[in-house]
Parts: sequence; C-alpha cells; structure tokens
Amino acid sequence: MSLINKMLQDLDARGSHGGGHAEADIKSVVRPEPRVRTPVVAAALGAAILLAFAAVYGWRYLTRPAPAPLLPPVVIVPKVVQPAPIVVPAPAVVAAPVVVGAPATEPEPAVMPEPVKAVPKAPRAPAMVKPKAVAIVAAPVPAGKQASAPPSAEGQYRAAIGQLQGGRVSEAIDTLERALKADPRHEAARQTLVGLLIEAGRPDEAMSLLRDGLALDVRQPSLAMLLARMQIERGASGVETLTKSLPAATGNADYHALLAGALQRDLRHAEAAEQYMAALRKAPQNGVWLMGLGISLQAEKRDGEAVEAFERAVQSGGLNAQLLSFVERKLQQLRK
Repeated sequence: MSLINKMLQDLDARGSHGGGHAEADIKSVVRPEPRVRTPVVAAALGAAILLAFAAVYGWRYLTRPAPAPLLPPVVIVPKVVQPAPIVVPAPAVVAAPVVVGAPATEPEPAVMPEPVKAVPKAPRAPAMVKPKAVAIVAAPVPAGKQASAPPSAEGQYRAAIGQLQGGRVSEAIDTLERALKADPRHEAARQTLVGLLIEAGRPDEAMSLLRDGLALDVRQPSLAMLLARMQIERGASGVETLTKSLPAATGNADYHALLAGALQRDLRHAEAAEQYMAALRKAPQNGVWLMGLGISLQAEKRDGEAVEAFERAVQSGGLNAQLLSFVERKLQQLRK
C-alpha cells in the first residue's frame, strides 16, 4: 500500500509543477467508432430477405402434389335410331249395292252392306335396337324449373298402339282421346279410336267422332264411307255424307259403288247408274256392281243396257248362288 501511495504522490507532484506539459504527454486513447457504410448494409439485408423467400417458396414448390392433367371433356353423341313408322290401316270398306226398284211381281234379294267392323290390326312393333354405352353430358336445369312439355298427339298415338299390342284396350281408348284433344286433325288416331269404339259396342260415340272429323276436313273419304255405312245400317240415307266428300274421292271405285247403292235406295236410279259406271271403270269385272248397274238401268227403262250389264255380271263369276239366280230371272224377264 505504501508503494502505491508513493506513486500517487509523485503523480500529484508532477501535475502541480507542469500541468501543461503533462497534458501534452498524456493522451487519452479513445476507440474510434466504426464507420457504417449504409449501402452495403442495405444490400446485404435485401439479399438475406430474398434468400429467405426463395427458400420458403422453393420448398413449397418442390413438396407440392403434382396437379391432375386437365383434359377436355369427351362428349359422345349417340346415333339416333329412328323407329319404323307405325301404320294402322284404315278400316276396309267394301261397298255392296242395295238392290231396290225391281218389279213387284218378283221380290229381289236385299243386298245390304256388311256390318261395319272397323277394328284396326295391331301393327308390327318397331325393331328394337340395343343402344351403345355412351357418355351423356346433360345441361344443368335451373333450380325451380322443369322441362315438362305436354306429350304430342303423335306421341300419344304411338303410346296407344303400344297399349293395344299389350291388350290394354281401355287404356288405349283413353290415350287416343287425349291425342285427339292435343291435335283434332290427327287422322290415324281418329280412325283407330273409331274402330275401337265400334268393337266395344259404342257406335254413337264412334259416329260422333266421325262427324267431328268431317266437320274439320270434309276431304276424308275413308271417314265419310264409314259414317255413311253406319247411317245406312240404321236406316238413314247416307247420300248427303257421301256427296259432300265426293270431290276428294274421284277415282275411288269403292266410294263410287257405295254412293251408287245409297242413291239406289233413295230410288235415284239415273244418278246411281252414273256412279256404278264410274266404279266399273276401275273394276270392270265386279259382278255385284254390274248387277246393281243392271237394276238401275232397268228402272230407267234402258232394257238393252240392263241386259248387257246382267250378262256381264253372270260371266264375271263373282256372284253367289242367290244373286246368280236373281240375275238369271232378270234376264229371262227382259228377253221375253
């Protein structure tokens, strides 16, 4: 401790005798502050940030799952197979003359039209084609909306044919009625429905349908013939019905013959002979029509032409035993 005190005293003594020189000799050592270069620091900091971002996003990129390849949707449009058309034949109408106007001395056989049987034949079902497996891309239906278009008359008609093929006659009648409500001019549906109603013993409804159809379009000879035959069977004339549709039936031999028989029932023999001649131009060997022509010609006092018509009727070979006997008696009377 004394040595230290002595040194302190020496220092104080030096300081008291030459303070200015001591200040010059003793210099304080101050550590200089390092000069910070701002651009270098900023550049280093930016590089560090970039490296950090690159490391993070690089790791995410390398470890992310591989995305599924985007392929455009493949839409396969199935080939539309048109079903074979379903044809329901119209009821066959075979006209037979109504024999009237013979002399009172000999009763003539009353050749009435055959009872109406208008049951359509069930058509062949269209060939079934097995569809191929296809991918169907359906357009989305907006919420709250549904495409519910009413079935067309043709669709109802085809459905009725299917029901008939399955033996469901009552359902077919109801379906055909709906088809006619959708399209009153659907001729095939009307004719089929008429045939079913006749077969079901509902002739009044059938005749009403026929009248409605002719009121919409009188140019339907098949409907006119069927209605006229039903009228004749009930004791009516049928001439008016047939006359209205006659312009649309030119050249239809059966139509002309049926009208001729109706005119003959009304004792309008001159007109009946004209219609028989029109029918015979299409079928010159029809024995029944030749007999009807002979009857009307005899009623008009055209005996020579009547004999020729009766002779042709015998030669035709188309008369049954009763009608053949009747014509032969007529020939005997005219040749006297």
